[in-house]
Amino acid sequence: MSGDRYLISDQNSMYFITFTVIDWVDVFSRKDYKLELVNSMNYCIKEKGLLVYGWVIMSNHVHVIWQAKEGYQLSGIIRDFKKFTAKRILHMIEYGGESRKVWFLKKFEYAGKRLNRISKYKFWKDDNHAIYLNDHDTKMIDQKLEYIHNNPVKAMLVYNAEDYMFSSAIDYCEGKGLVDVTLL
Repeated sequence: MSGDRYLISDQNSMYFITFTVIDWVDVFSRKDYKLELVNSMNYCIKEKGLLVYGWVIMSNHVHVIWQAKEGYQLSGIIRDFKKFTAKRILHMIEYGGESRKVWFLKKFEYAGKRLNRISKYKFWKDDNHAIYLNDHDTKMIDQKLEYIHNNPVKAMLVYNAEDYMFSSAIDYCEGKGLVDVTLL
């Protein structure tokens, strides 16, 4: 993506990726928007060859550890995921009774006007801050997974990482979360 110094050079390797809403707008304070991301991740797992090892949805960004199966490209999965979720969430904001609708749409429209390729609204920042994770470097992978799972604890949303519903932490504590995670 433009302006991203962290490029996906190997389409089938594991990456720690961050998706951020433009201007760090707190869209994901609403359950329905978070569930849209969950459903989209599960769709990409079933239909697009995505492997999800870890994930968390915060109020204005998402951290994941993703990999594409052989025969699929991670960049394409990311592109499709961001495009689809942006359209769905923007539609939900526009037509779903969102109390912050006017403010949200003005922010997204202003961001979209700065780019010729955007027809109306820009939801996600272009860069994904994709960090390559060597599957032999378990220390780095464990560090990123712990970082992902401790985000809600650090934000004081929960005491225990596994108690946060919009994360894969429960999957690593012998429970079952909302996304079909592949355990490391």
